[in-house]
Amino acid sequence: MPTLTKRLNQIRIKISTSAKQANRTAGDITLLAVSKKRIASEIRSLVALGVQDFGESYWQEAQSKLDELSDSPITWHFIGPIQSNKTKPIAENFDWVHSICSIKIATRLNNQRPKELPPINALVQINIDNEASKSGLALEELPKFLAQSRDLTQLNFRGLMCLPLNTDDPTKQRESFAKLRELRDGLKSDYPDLILLSMGMSKDFNSAIQEGSNIVRIGTALFGPRP
Repeated sequence: MPTLTKRLNQIRIKISTSAKQANRTAGDITLLAVSKKRIASEIRSLVALGVQDFGESYWQEAQSKLDELSDSPITWHFIGPIQSNKTKPIAENFDWVHSICSIKIATRLNNQRPKELPPINALVQINIDNEASKSGLALEELPKFLAQSRDLTQLNFRGLMCLPLNTDDPTKQRESFAKLRELRDGLKSDYPDLILLSMGMSKDFNSAIQEGSNIVRIGTALFGPRP
């Protein structure tokens, strides 16, 4: 079985290759290591290899890891569904939140972010393919949401996130990712800070990079099969 170091090197090569194919630079793309279901020692090993960004989906699981790794130079991203009763610890402990998709949750995160901390880097989750099984705003709901969020000064809206169709077909993958990019591009004049696209996971990050992804969320391809 490949080692963690070997898998990381393989992913970095693939990111670089995909970026070149799209006339981009690998430095424009952040590797976000999805560390849910992983233990602190695995995360610490990746930190030693130069990975700084880690994504968690459940506060109950993340809490002990954040405590144990408080001495490590980690940027923590919350990437999972957000329950109302978990907004406070998320607002207090995470640097980024990728999965905001209601004004209620956005307002709670804003109000519960400690004033001594910088604003949360926020991404709006879009249900790009209108799947009933997935969270996220519909494409047409985004302008209203952004207008309602203008006064939430403890949230710094940086871009959009999506979970696309579960398919191995690169053409269909790119179609989903292109929709998110086009949605972002259509809002540039009104929201010039809404720049980033968080899209692409272990099996489709090449397609995501081709369509402009800035953050790829890699779990299984990096850590190996889940225990």
